[in-house]
Amino acid sequence: MSDDSSPEAVAEESMEQAGGLGEIVPEPLMPIWSRVELVQAFRRTHGETYVGVLELLTALVLTGGYVWWLLVFLEVL
Repeated sequence: MSDDSSPEAVAEESMEQAGGLGEIVPEPLMPIWSRVELVQAFRRTHGETYVGVLELLTALVLTGGYVWWLLVFLEVL
C-alpha cells in the first residue's frame, strides 16, 4: 500500500520539501552554513563507511597510546 496519498508518502514529501536551518541562517553566516551542509551531505552519502573508518582510526590511536604508556611504565620499574 504505497500510493501517493498514504500518510508515509505525504510525510516523506513534506520532509524533502522542508528547507531546514538554511532558511533562518543570517546572510553573514551563509559561508559557514554552506560548509556545514557539505559535511552533512558527505555523512549522508558515506555514513556507515565514514563512521567505521573513524572508529578504526580511534581504536588504532588508543591502542598505540596504551602500548606506549605501558612501555613507559615498564621502563620505570
